[in-house]
Amino acid sequence: MAGVALAGSALPAITILKPNKVYAGTNADTLKVGLIGCGGRGSGAANQALKADPNVVLHAMGDIFPDKLQSSLENLTKVHGSKVKVDDGHKFIGFDAYKKVLESGVDVVLLATPPHFRPEHLTAAINAGKHVFCEKPVAVDAPGVRKVLDAAKLAKQKNLSLMSGFCWRYHEPKRASFGRILDGAVGDISAIYNTYDTGTLWSFPRVQGWTDAQYVLRNWTYYTWLAGDHIVEQAVHSIDMMSWAMGGKLPISATGTGGRQVRTEELFGNIFDHFAVTYEYENGVKGFHHSRQQANCENSYLVETIGTKGRAMVNCARNVHEIYGQNPWKYEGKQNDMYQTEHDELFASIRKGTPLNDGEFMAQSTLLAIMGRMAAYTGKRVTWEEAMNSTEKLGPQSSADFSFDMKPPIVEVAKPGITAFS
Repeated sequence: MAGVALAGSALPAITILKPNKVYAGTNADTLKVGLIGCGGRGSGAANQALKADPNVVLHAMGDIFPDKLQSSLENLTKVHGSKVKVDDGHKFIGFDAYKKVLESGVDVVLLATPPHFRPEHLTAAINAGKHVFCEKPVAVDAPGVRKVLDAAKLAKQKNLSLMSGFCWRYHEPKRASFGRILDGAVGDISAIYNTYDTGTLWSFPRVQGWTDAQYVLRNWTYYTWLAGDHIVEQAVHSIDMMSWAMGGKLPISATGTGGRQVRTEELFGNIFDHFAVTYEYENGVKGFHHSRQQANCENSYLVETIGTKGRAMVNCARNVHEIYGQNPWKYEGKQNDMYQTEHDELFASIRKGTPLNDGEFMAQSTLLAIMGRMAAYTGKRVTWEEAMNSTEKLGPQSSADFSFDMKPPIVEVAKPGITAFS
């Protein structure tokens, strides 16, 4: 999901309960926030965190690029003034910056680096006893998903809040829509059609002096080992809503296809520009997913759930939330800022001492998208068990293996029917 403007929409202040416990290593009322990954989405998350609670400050920031950190800091300071308390000793640069943020005395961390780093950063944050906002997707491969599931279990044991960046889960119209679907408004589900068809994304032209690693890391969305491909990095939102409609029930298999038709230049790394995947569930339900990043084409961003009593339309692009058939209904309630609601509920849960934990569904939805990518890349039927137990590891496995002088992995574009499953 693209980053949002710092100005954002102002929501009414939430009621803050006086703390009755020590928060993650501090006995003060003030909650200190650390931002790890200072791009657009990370800056947006920091903005929402600072608006979510009157006694929250931004205490530390970390990124691999100094210009990203400085730009984020300046913009956040313009909006939030004295709530931004990041002195020179709490600006951390480098691939180990996340460790320094975690050691800086923060209570809550916002994880918004490229997805490749998420399992490592999340594991370290939970081990350090921090509450976490964790952007989606949470991994790019199955070993990473398994690490995230372990971290989520540990977060529960430690009574830590773990919130995902699957923002539609915090959108009131969608909560109402999927709530009705799960209550049987469309009857027994037979099929779910979901799309995420958009134009092309941003890119940064190469600047003289950049190494190969710097160029790739600044354009990370175009490399499967960093982003997971766009079915995982972007379209996972639609796949997550499909899973939501299914009540979290897992499919038994996926088959699919995809490729590069128009976005074939070196600029676009090794990712596809379109996917089409069919998920099959044990009871015969089919989930049909289509995603595309191609310019000058029809866009679509929706989830349509078809059942024995009707169908439900959730259209993200057009803000339509309606059920047709035996139980007609149309959402006419409030329209909330889902990004802000995420953080309002996160910080309220910390204050109340009633931790939220999105860990299981955020990991499963990420793996659903990875499973779809596996099916499309290989052209083979991939079962849920095969996807979950896959040993394929994308890219270097530790931040310690990264440097700007490294040679980024050279990965060929997948070829269905030729690329092997692992």
